[in-house]
Amino acid sequence: MSAPASTQATGNGTPQGLARLRLRLPHPDIAIPAFWLVLFFLLPFVIVLHISVAEPAMAQPPYTALWEWAEDGVVQIRLNLQNFMLVWSDDLYLAAFLNSLWVALVCTIACLLIGYPMAYAIATAPEQRRVVLLMLIILPFWTSFLIRVYAWIGILKPEGLLNNLLLWLGVIDTPLAILHTQTAVYIGVVYSYLPFMILPLYANLARMDLTLLEAAADLGCRATRAFLRITLPLSLPGIVAGSMLVFIPVVGEFVIPDLLGGPDNLMVGRMLWTEFFGNKDWPLASAIAILLLVVLVVPFVLMERWQQRLERE
Repeated sequence: MSAPASTQATGNGTPQGLARLRLRLPHPDIAIPAFWLVLFFLLPFVIVLHISVAEPAMAQPPYTALWEWAEDGVVQIRLNLQNFMLVWSDDLYLAAFLNSLWVALVCTIACLLIGYPMAYAIATAPEQRRVVLLMLIILPFWTSFLIRVYAWIGILKPEGLLNNLLLWLGVIDTPLAILHTQTAVYIGVVYSYLPFMILPLYANLARMDLTLLEAAADLGCRATRAFLRITLPLSLPGIVAGSMLVFIPVVGEFVIPDLLGGPDNLMVGRMLWTEFFGNKDWPLASAIAILLLVVLVVPFVLMERWQQRLERE
């Protein structure tokens, strides 16, 4: 008489039920990152989404519950979508979104133009010097981010180091008004996020096969054309990775625009801080955060799929 299907042995002597159970268990290499994403991304996202469809209240926490039990035992669900409508209909929030995207785009391009030659120089340097050059790139991370931003205040203020140097050299007659302007925000962001562009580019360029450039030179290809036809296409994954590491956090940056940009600088990070801690309107702030996430994630997911399609071709 045969055993039940759940306990029948397979060809290697393992019960079929246990075999099926083993197949359903995720591999540890996948389970650990998945657990990390669920704990630190999906769960906070659900909490913020829950707050975004609530209504503000003078209580602790300062928002209403999404559901409550009525006297007849029926659950009443209250979803407030006015916060999302307000963000898209109010010119102030739209201006903050557009300005944040513009600042992030300009700073990403600036970091790419400055960081690519530096990454290429490090990748093509002798191996004995690469460690020292990489250490110089990473060294600012050993200092507090806030202290480094405050240092730029001392450099860019009217009586700061930069104006004193330009006055001493005779380049200018009166101090330049750089602090509390958009230019100061650009300088602070590019300085702070430049290593995030250099390191992925270096990691990509260091793995490049240099014999391709030698073969191109043997065939009469000029250095500029070899760079455009070989080096630049091969470094595209590093460019995309570095651009994402710079663009995404800059859109929501708060410290640099607040300290260097002054009160008139309007960015999403400042709007979030104002709504959370100034106006105590957590639902509206959460709606802004959700829309910001959608604006950032969707284009980069499409870009990643486009890059994978190019690699397969």
